Amino acid sequence: MRTRLGICTRKVRYPSEEAARQVALRADVVLRPYRCALCRDYHLTSRTKGMRSLRKT
Repeated sequence: MRTRLGICTRKVRYPSEEAARQVALRADVVLRPYRCALCRDYHLTSRTKGMRSLRKT
């Protein structure tokens, strides 16, 4: 997934996948973390087509 610079600068950055995953699991909608190729931090996305989604346990 390619994130454009304008999108990257507006999104919340998480220093680790685990930090992003914790926020995603608390959300009311299905979110998944991904590593941004621009900033090398993690962002969250709601796009899940063809991707593994997080399981709430």
